Amino acid sequence: MILMISGRTDICAFYSNWFLKRLEAGFVDVRNPFCKTLVSRVYFKDVDAFFFCTKNPSFILPYIEKITKPILFHITITPYKKDIEPYVCYKDRIVESVKSLSKIIGKENVFVRYDPIFMNEVYTLDYHIKAFHKLSTILKGYIQGFIVSFLDDYKNVQKNYHVLRPKIWEQKDYQKLGEAFSKIARLNEQTVQTCAENEDLVNYGFIKNDCLSKKLACRLTGKSHFRKWKARHKKSCNCVEVVDIGAYNTCSHFCKYCYANFDEDKIIANKKDHDENSTMLIGRVSANDKIVVRYK
Repeated sequence: MILMISGRTDICAFYSNWFLKRLEAGFVDVRNPFCKTLVSRVYFKDVDAFFFCTKNPSFILPYIEKITKPILFHITITPYKKDIEPYVCYKDRIVESVKSLSKIIGKENVFVRYDPIFMNEVYTLDYHIKAFHKLSTILKGYIQGFIVSFLDDYKNVQKNYHVLRPKIWEQKDYQKLGEAFSKIARLNEQTVQTCAENEDLVNYGFIKNDCLSKKLACRLTGKSHFRKWKARHKKSCNCVEVVDIGAYNTCSHFCKYCYANFDEDKIIANKKDHDENSTMLIGRVSANDKIVVRYK
């Protein structure tokens, strides 16, 4: 089992104390987002690897060496300002955390997600190329590579169209970005790829790969049998299955493009229902819940 922490919220940035307490307790409960009375219980002894996804790993960084299982980190770093990412911390701090992580777990286990990419009159294609060049150069020798994605039409994106004002991409835009990004990455001894995108940019120098491929999962865990991550509902996605311990509408970054947040009032309410001593991220197990132990 590969435990994802988390694609539904930023546990590292906002709930590190809770996660560390769950590690000490030896298990975590996860409420099914689509069947509210179904709770998965995960014992950490059954976990083969930890897959952290975050915009700010600094809070969990001092405790990483206490985790004895294999670790993979995806850290999202984008060049947007407070109009798009109101509460993301200073990017310089995130970059320094990436460097520190690399020294602890190895650069082969650290990827930076430059996503999602969108263009408007402020965040132009040239703006992204310049920002990517700066980021790639700073992280030379510290990361395995970059993962790129493009803006999807999520509910939260639709709600924030007036802020995002996204431009429609043309093929010449994909080509310019693909050729520029791949050249920059090569110069800095890094790879660059998409995952489950219609435009994979392989023709422009990107590598063909998945965010969590079977090959990577095997290297991390030493195991060879992994199921496809069917929950993503994207035919082009061949990532292996993970168990996510997060909850939707709980991330306080309030990014205007986020797929996991779509109701700011719920975010505020859910945060109030968080107890770092609870077995689950939001709320508690009730008498009406059915607990099922996850083994894989």
